[in-house]
Amino acid sequence: MKRREFLRVVGIGSMTLFLSGCGLNAVAGDNQTKAKTSEQSSISGGKNMKIVVINSSPHSDSESTSKYLAQRFTEGAKSVGHEVFTFDADKEDTHPCKGCDKCGMNGACIFKDAIETKLMPQMLEADLIVLVTPLYYFGMSAQLKIIVDRFYSRTTRLSGKKSMIMATAWNSNDWTMEALQNHYETLVRYMDWTDVGQVWATGCGSRSLVERSEFGEQAYKIGANL
Repeated sequence: MKRREFLRVVGIGSMTLFLSGCGLNAVAGDNQTKAKTSEQSSISGGKNMKIVVINSSPHSDSESTSKYLAQRFTEGAKSVGHEVFTFDADKEDTHPCKGCDKCGMNGACIFKDAIETKLMPQMLEADLIVLVTPLYYFGMSAQLKIIVDRFYSRTTRLSGKKSMIMATAWNSNDWTMEALQNHYETLVRYMDWTDVGQVWATGCGSRSLVERSEFGEQAYKIGANL
């Protein structure tokens, strides 16, 4: 079966681009691409944003496909003056939510780990939260799910922010990202977030494949056009 890669970028004014191999098949023409860029620039209102990028791949920075997208996005965002804080969930001391409700959905977690002491303060101040994950059994990585579950302790204070997701997968079927996309969009609805971008990089089972694709450039452009 011929490998096909899929990218969906969703924000203010939806647009979908399909990528085949490492080249761009013009489902949306150049004019539409430029219109998307212009629309994306209205997200920050011309002001510098505080952005939190949450990486969740267990692979190294040089090998991970999803971290590559995060790196490219970060380069784009910093190039226009946005402040980016990156949290590597796999390398940090984290604990899953125990459902004890000691936080009351609006207070300190019983765990004084990296989520509570390093990540949560940054997220509370952030304008935009970016979730980055490899696709594992059609969902987010366990490392990212731990963090998402810990949103519970500050549900109210984390609501109303902007959000984005970037994910990579080896599979290239048209339904590969469907479950994760539904999960993310339900989370956005529950948290009352405003989604500003989705990058679904299928057919990217290795670093060389994602580097040869258009996904890195798309991630960069989203960051640069916030």
